[in-house]
Amino acid sequence: MNNVNLQGRLTKDVELKHTGSGTAVASFTIAVERPFKGANGERETDFINVVAWRKTAEIINQYFNKGDGIIIQGRIQTRNYENNEGKRVYITEVVADNFSFPLQNKKQERNKSQQDDSPFDRDEDSVQVDDSMLPF
Repeated sequence: MNNVNLQGRLTKDVELKHTGSGTAVASFTIAVERPFKGANGERETDFINVVAWRKTAEIINQYFNKGDGIIIQGRIQTRNYENNEGKRVYITEVVADNFSFPLQNKKQERNKSQQDDSPFDRDEDSVQVDDSMLPF
């Protein structure tokens, strides 16, 4: 079984490319905090390379930017190639099969701050009413 679930933040903007046949492929790195503290008393972070293909790649590219939180569901994949110096290079990455929005992203926060002031609190199902809004 090869299943991976990760929650982290993008370390830079998504890089979207297309193969020779036009298939979309996105690559990005997410920073994932370890669930425990290291010897220095601080949480350590792993930087994990992720690849997404086709529509998944296009959507991630459209909706996520550097610093945004993301949840990735996928699988680990390894590959290798010979570089220009003739050395074999091994790469381990996560292939994203699915993703979701775990946190409010910076882009969403900017959009929310640009919306008009409404008496409705968008974070809760309550209405904020001040006396000047009442007809009596």
